Amino acid sequence: MTERVLTGITTTGTPHLGNYVGAIRPAIAASREAGVESFFFLADYHALIKCDDPARIERSRIEIAASWVAAGLDPERVTFYRQSDIPETTELNWLLTCVTAKGQMNRAHAYKATVDASVAAGEDPDANVTMGLYCYPILMAADILLFNAHRVPVGRDQVQHIEMARDVAQRFNHLFGQGRELFVLPQAEIEETVATLPGLDGRKMSKSYDNTVPLFQGGAKALKEAIARIVTDSKLPGEPKDPEGAHLVTIHDAFASAEQRASFHADLLAGLAWGEAKQRVVDLIEAHVGPMREKYEHLMAHPEQIEEILLAGARKARAVATPFLGELRNAVGLRKMVAVAAPAGKAAQATKSAVPVFKQYREADGQFYFKLTSADGGLLLQSQAFADGREAGAWVKRFKQEGVPALAGAPVAVAAGVAQADVEAALSALVAAQE
Repeated sequence: MTERVLTGITTTGTPHLGNYVGAIRPAIAASREAGVESFFFLADYHALIKCDDPARIERSRIEIAASWVAAGLDPERVTFYRQSDIPETTELNWLLTCVTAKGQMNRAHAYKATVDASVAAGEDPDANVTMGLYCYPILMAADILLFNAHRVPVGRDQVQHIEMARDVAQRFNHLFGQGRELFVLPQAEIEETVATLPGLDGRKMSKSYDNTVPLFQGGAKALKEAIARIVTDSKLPGEPKDPEGAHLVTIHDAFASAEQRASFHADLLAGLAWGEAKQRVVDLIEAHVGPMREKYEHLMAHPEQIEEILLAGARKARAVATPFLGELRNAVGLRKMVAVAAPAGKAAQATKSAVPVFKQYREADGQFYFKLTSADGGLLLQSQAFADGREAGAWVKRFKQEGVPALAGAPVAVAAGVAQADVEAALSALVAAQE
């Protein structure tokens, strides 16, 4: 079975070495696995929640797209697009907003953290809360559910949003699915072994700490200058140096083979100077990212090529999204207006009202059921529980088409006090009414 995996990439910064090792490299490797259909999108609508600098948004979209493609993301193999190029996303966002409880949004971590910060600063609780921030989880749910992604790789801080997406999907399915699972319930995928690189000062490499090593920006010169600033201990050349816990070694090992790691560790223990060790790290990383940087610089010089890649990805994405949204519009009642034949008269209405009715429903236990009731609402036939609403629907369809013969081996029970003959008569009447 092919599984859909969806990855959103926030467009508010320039990728650094930590982004590459912790997110870009493993995501691209995963996209090459057999049985995986990968969707990658630039989350530029989400970026507007965090950033109000248009120039930064524009620049970041170009840099991030170029970085991922240069690092090996294959636009032919995956679907790579901009969130803002998919109008179905914002339409679905509204459909989901209409079934999402405000209380659920009140519990969102990002919203609560912003309120707490405002209160701590002596401000009104909602002083720094925009509706974009408040409704962020619904837009994220729309991103995921529009493509019925099975798995969504996220950090632990985003797990709550995946749980919210599942809750919203279940409610939508219950209200409008009529026994069908319109939305797949996504699973959060947390990679426990994701590498976290230390920055120049030993803390986690992060733009917020201003301690990053550039991935492509500034070229080989910027890479060498950044590595030279990595903090090390004060041991002199010739003195043994402990590789364990050394930030420089952690960065080295993220790019080295097993043999290279062993050799580097041994040389440090033998007294390799930190200056020479840093040069080795520069050479190792440059051998890895140098060829990618050439492609990155080419793409940055020809942004029209990035534009075409993203527009092609949007066409692929919309080939999935457009028909699915049409199905969702139909499910909620936003349908084409067509002429419907009026009843022939009171006799026709009486005949119609006399027909037994099949009803499908879902109980609190999450199981699906159907029942047959008489024209006056009396229970005639009750089904067993089904884990899949489609299976229940298939049985109802069979009864409507076959009538009495479908009773043989059906997972149903005749209601207490009802004669088998009454059930058979009802089924026969139901089939006749449809002819």
